[in-house]
Parts: sequence; C-alpha cells; structure tokens
Amino acid sequence: MRGLDLDYMAGLVPVILGYVPKTMAMASVAMVLALALGALLAIVRVLKLPVIDQFVAVFISFFRGTPLLVQLFLFYYGLPQLLPTLSKIDGVTAAIIGLTLHFAAYMAESIRAAILGVDRSQWEAAESIGMTRAQMLRRIILPQAARIAAPTLMNYYIDIIKSTSLAFTLGVTEMMGAAQKEAAGSFLYLEAFLVVAVIYWLLVEALSFVQRALERNMQKAFAR
Repeated sequence: MRGLDLDYMAGLVPVILGYVPKTMAMASVAMVLALALGALLAIVRVLKLPVIDQFVAVFISFFRGTPLLVQLFLFYYGLPQLLPTLSKIDGVTAAIIGLTLHFAAYMAESIRAAILGVDRSQWEAAESIGMTRAQMLRRIILPQAARIAAPTLMNYYIDIIKSTSLAFTLGVTEMMGAAQKEAAGSFLYLEAFLVVAVIYWLLVEALSFVQRALERNMQKAFAR
C-alpha cells in the first residue's frame, strides 16, 4: 500500500485555491438571486394570491422534491431540446440559474415561516392605523421576519457554496472541476479530492464562525 503523495498535495493547494474566488462569486450571485426570488414567493404564499399561489406551491414542491443534479441536467442538457435559445447559455450561467431556482424554493418556505412567526399583535397594530398590506409587510413584518430567518438563510448560503461543486458536471472549472482535471492527469485521485475536500471544509468553518458572530450581535441588538 502506497502512502499519500504529500509533495503533490502541497503543489495542488495553490491551484485549487486559485478557483476559490470563482466558486464564491457563483455562490454569492446565486444567493442574492435566490433570496430575492424566495422572498417574493414567500409573500405570494402568505397573502394567498389567487391562482399565483397555486403555481408557486407547485414550483416549490418540484424544486424541493427533486435532486439538484437532476434539475441542473434538465435545465442545461434537456430544455435546449425544447427551447434551442437555451443552448447558448454557458455552464456558469446555467449553474447559477439552477442553484437560484433550487434554493429559492427552500428559502421561500423558511421566509414564509418567519413572516408567520411575527407576533399577530404586530399585524393587528398595523391594521389598526390603516396600513395597506404592502406597507405592513415592508415597514413592520419583513424587518422582524428577516431577523428570525437570518440563521437559516446563512445555512443556505453555506449549502450553496458546497453545491457549486456540482457545476463541474456542466463543464464549469471551479474548485471541484479543477481537482477532477488534476486527478485525471496524475491519477492521484485520493490526494486531489482530499485537498479539495479540506479547502471546502475550511471555507465552511470560516463562514460558520462569521455566522455565529453575526447571530451574537443580532441577539445583543434586540436584547431588552
């Protein structure tokens, strides 16, 4: 049994680290878009808008009930057969769209639960002074719901970062894609995948540290 090629692993670290900005950029764009779409879907569900609410329920059910990899393949390889225009979309854009739709479905349910978690007296107080539902949501309910949902949304951001590793199946060279290429050239698969796994782990640990610090600050800000 041979041991790990530590020199190869040490040389691979800067190569993989060079793709961290690309991975983080993809995850950040997908997070912003998913958050905006998820909030919109959550509001539709809370207000129970006729017809639209039923479409949103089906959308959420589909994207929560099917694997992300299947959704990426459907969007990137399948839909261009039906809509040839989609064949012009590159792998990075397709991965961001797939991540956005998938995580928006999960965020919508979390944000909806957070909105409904705001004390009923807040809704009644806003109604009593004649606020419209839009004013009520914007000024009273959503700011409080954001504080409730923040920890869960941060967890989704971490999940999006890890899920970007699937983008290599669409031909995108990000951290996982780079490790795959290096391993295919050297046949040192264990070393290559071990390096990328450790880098993902350290990224998640760093973000978890930031998340805990933000939660402590939020608790202090709202402590009585």
